[in-house]
This record gives sequence, structure tokens and C-alpha cells, in this order.
Amino acid sequence: MESQDSPVTIPALQQMKREGRKIVGVVAWDYQIAQIVDRVGVEIVSVGDTVGINLWGRVNPMEVTMSEMLVVCKAVRRGVQRALVSCDFPFGPLQEGADSALKAAILLADMVKLDGAADFPDAVRAIARAGIPVFAQFGITPQTAVQYGIAPGAATKPLTQVPDGMTAKFVKEAKRLEDAGASLLDFTNAGPVAGAAVAAAVSIPVLGGFGGGPWLDGRMRMAHAAIGYAARNLDAYGENYANVAKIAFDAISAYVEDVRAGRQIKGPGPVRSTK
Repeated sequence: MESQDSPVTIPALQQMKREGRKIVGVVAWDYQIAQIVDRVGVEIVSVGDTVGINLWGRVNPMEVTMSEMLVVCKAVRRGVQRALVSCDFPFGPLQEGADSALKAAILLADMVKLDGAADFPDAVRAIARAGIPVFAQFGITPQTAVQYGIAPGAATKPLTQVPDGMTAKFVKEAKRLEDAGASLLDFTNAGPVAGAAVAAAVSIPVLGGFGGGPWLDGRMRMAHAAIGYAARNLDAYGENYANVAKIAFDAISAYVEDVRAGRQIKGPGPVRSTK
């Protein structure tokens, strides 16, 4: 077993799968959160193209560009010392063909995450052959719902599991991605039946966010969701591990009161160690 201070590697993650130890992935979009989750000791820090919706307030996830992803990925990479950093492809390079995908992957490294990867095994193969690990996402998403006979609107919220009768299809897709050279799989909306079957069918780790659970080799979750960062938590607090939105609201409110009352505000001053 590698020490907690050793950089995370693909072989180390594969060893975790063999030993039945769960892999923890966190989606992060900025330098500060990246530093925090890396110090906690997660194995994967994933820079999702969902930054466009969740951090920038966009409606269409396909609006995020490669140049924007490069800025975000580099910021996160600077904050990580130990974990393996995975960067999402925005919409475009993968759809343009294997050559375009490889050029984009070379820019992003350490590891690239490809949404809908099951439809692009040639791109997975080209990137893996170049020595860049591929985190291949497959399953049912709003973008892929139609091809699986599901109304697009039905997949805009978590399905939590693959519909009955589709397990064999996703097992085949997982094996195809493994054969193409993928290092990790992200199975979206897996559920306990299909998720367990896929995890057992391949030798590479299978993680999941929506629809994930103990039946997979690990879990993915947005750091901002885990800590309750979104402003909506001010009105309806969900099942998060904290309510940072409320903490931030109270802190800014106290700052406003001090300024308006003519009091000196808290800080600037020396940073107190939390170690």
C-alpha cells in the first residue's frame, strides 16, 4: 500500500480495486478547493465541464470551450500535490475525431475524462496509446438519453439506475472501453444491478456519481455539492455534509453590519494555522 503522501497513480488505483478499497473522487473547479480536497486525501480531483452550469450560471453545458477548460484545469492542477487530476473534454474535440481528441488531451493531461466515450473507442485508443490515461464516462445522460429510448426530459434529473434489461448492453460497453485502453470508468446512473455487473466485468476501477453506491469501486461528487456551497441552500438545505452557503451568508452579513456601524472590520491580519 502506498503512503498517504505518495502521489496517486493509475496502478495504485487498480490495486485499490483488487483489494476492495474504495476510491474517492471529487469534482473541483478552483485552486482553493483543490488544495483543500487534496489535503483531505482524495484519490482523484476531477475538473468537470459542469463548471459552466454550476459555477458560471450558464444553461447549456455545451457552451464551455477548450480555452476555458484549460484555465480551470491549470488552476486546479496548481492546487493539487498528491491526487490524480482529471480534466473533462468540453464538447467538440471528441466529436471531431481521434486526431482532434488527441491534440486536446495533450493540452489537458494528467488524465482526461471523455463523456459518452463508448461511442468513440478510436479516440480512447489514440489517447491511451499516447500515454495519457483516459477516464471514460458512459451510461445514460441527458445527451445520450434518446439513443437508449428514453425521453430527453426524463434524464435531466438523476435516473439513479439503468432501466431493467439494459445491464448486458452496458457491460459490453465497459469491456469495449477497457479494451480500447481506458484506465478508469465513470458509469453514470448505474444503479446497484448494472453497476455491480459492470464493476465485476472489468479489471479497471468503475466510479460513479448519480446512481453510484457501494456496488462500485468508488464515488464521485462535486465538492460544492458536498459542502452545500450553492446559493439555493439558503432556502432549502439538502443532504449535504455542511451548509457553506449559510455560513458565507452569515459572515458577509456580519461584515456589512460592521461597516455600516462604523466598526473596524475583522482582518486583515496574520493567518492563524489550523494544523
